[in-house]
This record gives sequence, C-alpha cells and structure tokens, in this order.
Amino acid sequence: MKTFAHHTAKVNDVRLHYVIGGKGEPLVLLHGFPTTWYEWRHVMPTLAERYTVIVPDMRGLGDSSKPLTGYDARTVADDIYQLVGKLGFKRIFLVGHDIGAPVAYAYAAAHPEDVRRLAVLELVLAGAGLEELINKASAALWHFSFQATRDLPEALVEGKERLYLSVFLRPFTYNPAAITEDAMDEYVRTYSAPGGMRAGFEYYRAIPQVAKQTKENMKTKLRIPVLALAGEHSLGNPALGDPARTSIQLLAENVRYSAIENCGHWIPEERPAYLVQQLLNFFGEEK
Repeated sequence: MKTFAHHTAKVNDVRLHYVIGGKGEPLVLLHGFPTTWYEWRHVMPTLAERYTVIVPDMRGLGDSSKPLTGYDARTVADDIYQLVGKLGFKRIFLVGHDIGAPVAYAYAAAHPEDVRRLAVLELVLAGAGLEELINKASAALWHFSFQATRDLPEALVEGKERLYLSVFLRPFTYNPAAITEDAMDEYVRTYSAPGGMRAGFEYYRAIPQVAKQTKENMKTKLRIPVLALAGEHSLGNPALGDPARTSIQLLAENVRYSAIENCGHWIPEERPAYLVQQLLNFFGEEK
C-alpha cells in the first residue's frame, strides 16, 4: 500500500477522507457497513497498476466527518461526484459494495454520461426488492429493523463496538477468517469514534427515502454496462430466489451477473483475487 496516499477534501457539508494511488483512468471504490475504505485493501494494489484508484470513506464513516443528516443514497452520491470533480476527473469506472452499492447506482442514475461502467457487489436495492427480501429472511436480516430504530442501537452498542462488529461481520462470511484481526481493529477504531455508529445506522434509517429515489430512478433504466456480483452463500443464494440478480435487472438493461462460489457477503475480503480479475476483465472491455 506504499503507492497510496491519504487525503481529505471538503465537499458539500462533509470532510471526506480518501485514499488514492495508481495511474490511468479513474476508478472509484465505495465500501459498505460496518467497514471503511480498508475493505478494499487487497484489491487496490493490482487495480492501481492500470487505474487511478480512488477509495473514499463515505459520509459519516471511517475517518470522514460525521454530519447529522444527508445519509440517503442521492446525497452521498453527490458527495462522491463532487470529490471526483475536485480531483480533476469526470468520467469514471465505479464499484460499490453493500451500502456503497446503492450510492454507486444513485451516482450512475444521476450522471450516466460520466460513468463508463458500473459494478455492484451484494446489491438488493430499496424500492427494487429489498423490502421483499427482508420479509422473506427476517431472522437473517434482523439488523435492518434494529439499526433503523431511532437512538436505541446507539445506546445498546456504545462501549461494545468490538462485540457488535464481530457479531455483524463474521457471521455474514463463508470463511470467517477472511475478516482478520487487523481489519477488525481498524473497523473498531473508526466506529468507536464519537458519532461513528450513529452515522452507520443513519444509512439504514434513510432506506425509505432511498426507496422513493429508486422508484424515481427506475423510470429510466441504466444503459451503461453493469456487472453485478453476489456471494453464493449470501445474496446470490438460490434458496433466497437469487435476489441480487432480480434487483439489478430492474435497474439496468445491460447486465452481467454472477454468483461467486465459496463466498459470503464480504466479497472484497473473502475472494479478492477473483474480484480483481472480474473487475479487470469487465472494465478492460471499455474502449
């Protein structure tokens, strides 16, 4: 990671921390919850051999500042759009995972001419299948209702961030060892900061607003090429009806979908080599 540098930039009402390195066309990676830019550490060096890799901590998360509002996908996407512009770029390759995937979709929906290709990992979008999935798998997806509850999660989790994150992260993997102790230390460090867990929960409280945004965006399907990946032991599970495939087909016309074997929810940490190859192949088709 020596080729990467850490910076901050003021955009909208937030100070974004981001990591940047490499050379070539810009490629933006958006993380999930409860992770940070650090979830991409295994894939960044190889991608940076071909691209300028930009990896922000999204609004409120990681080492970015933690405003009280603005956690809907459209607002967070505009943060990223403003950051890309400040860095002197316009047309980008874009990847989003977990809660970063709705943000990536919102970015592409708002600026389709500025996204060359889009990759979404583990995406079932509010307004396009998420609500039905939660009803079908309510026990496994308990965290959606818990984290959307106002104030209670903060009160229960404060001082117990490591316990909560360990319960939250590893059970959603196929191989729990993929979430290393170093990674856990980094995630606990950032989410233990004042307002850290609250900001993460705000993404879940914004889901009804995101659903409305999705229904509006869906009126015009994306025409850019989209790669959708899901873990076979997560949202790519046939027993759940393969919801990641169904959701993305509602959003885009030109979709390539794959469920990843021996993989749960945390694709960048569970199957980084496979993910890198998929991204290089997909983005490399752009002329």
